[in-house]
Amino acid sequence: MTAPEPVPDPVPDPIDLVMAQKVLDGQPFSRLVRARITRFGEGAATLEIEAREELQQQNGFLHGGVLAYAADNSITFAAGTTLGPAVLTSGFSIQYVRPATGAKLVAHAVVAHTGRRQAVVRCELFSVAEGEGEGSGVLCAIAQGTVLSTG
Repeated sequence: MTAPEPVPDPVPDPIDLVMAQKVLDGQPFSRLVRARITRFGEGAATLEIEAREELQQQNGFLHGGVLAYAADNSITFAAGTTLGPAVLTSGFSIQYVRPATGAKLVAHAVVAHTGRRQAVVRCELFSVAEGEGEGSGVLCAIAQGTVLSTG
């Protein structure tokens, strides 16, 4: 008698950029900061936030909490592209490199490793000046996080 073949876990239905934005819009805090997902798929996610006065600290820089939010959510969304939609951040760290002073914040997260129920993701956050195009900006923070599948 031979052992039965292991049954693979069902692959969750992938979600696209439009659905990812709907998920983000379902988060009241994301609506408050007016976050947008501009890239989603293939182990990566990019989140953008327009710099507004309400998101600044007393010196006119974007508040560190806004950067931490952007890192956390972009990390989780990137992991969702490899683990499926039922995910939660289990922890992350962020290092602030320089103040975020541009017109918008761009958080770009890429999955470094995905296991069966966990992904490790790196994120770089850029402060982008008015009129600068994609791929430009000044590095203002670096983050790394671990995301767990809850499905």
